[in-house]
Amino acid sequence: MSTDHVADKVIIVTGASGGFGRLVAQKAAERRAWVVAADINEPELAATVDSIRDRGGTAQAVFADVTDLDQMEALAAAAIEKYGRIDVMVNNAGTMPLAFHADHARAAEAWDRCIDVNIKGVLHGIMAVHDQMISQGRGHVINLSSIYGNFPVAGAGVYGATKAAVNFLSESLRVESQGQIKVTTVKPTGVPATGLGAGVVNPEAIVGILGTRAPEYLGTVRARGGGADDELFDPENMGYLALDPELLADQIMYAIDQPWGVSIGDITVRASGDRFLL
Repeated sequence: MSTDHVADKVIIVTGASGGFGRLVAQKAAERRAWVVAADINEPELAATVDSIRDRGGTAQAVFADVTDLDQMEALAAAAIEKYGRIDVMVNNAGTMPLAFHADHARAAEAWDRCIDVNIKGVLHGIMAVHDQMISQGRGHVINLSSIYGNFPVAGAGVYGATKAAVNFLSESLRVESQGQIKVTTVKPTGVPATGLGAGVVNPEAIVGILGTRAPEYLGTVRARGGGADDELFDPENMGYLALDPELLADQIMYAIDQPWGVSIGDITVRASGDRFLL
């Protein structure tokens, strides 16, 4: 019995121009999957696909804004035209504009974008592949949520609400499509190296997830470099502080690498010493 459940799958990845999306696309291609990489950042998307092809993998780039349903449906159609099916949809694209309610004046535009990308983007991804997967009789939707979606905290009202919405969308899809579409909800903790933090509106808003540990955590991450603190960035150390993006991407691949009859429903990936309260 084959133990490789990634090879020959047709996998769409949104937000594939960097971060988790790029890593998942690369890792899937290395496992001989057929990758359709989507994003709005065309130069970086092309770089993702080039990196895959340079390693002997197979991938195509499709410009797609997840907030636009027509473009997402065109993305799905491109995958079907090229490969005849869609096995896995990874709804990865997202933004993280942490800010307090008092920051509303400067945060409003970023919050609107966050709602469009994090909620509508995931919904559009589901809508784009749903009928094809149902007609195939099998499919797998993977939605990137966050531990912020577990409970409301200061500084993440809008972001946390969007991730709670992702949890609801995921679970409702699972219930409605049992035996036809597998659904995995992935809840990362803090992964500084993805660049997602660039969207934070007010850096002080991270206090909601760290509480009184915020100064220690931020000081250590910012001062990363020689000395004993190196141990905090070694995944072999129980005090491991900040998750490397590759380690999260590996767990997304673990969810994909299952027999069709086995579904990894929810997965939270942490650094064992991450200091987060959620």
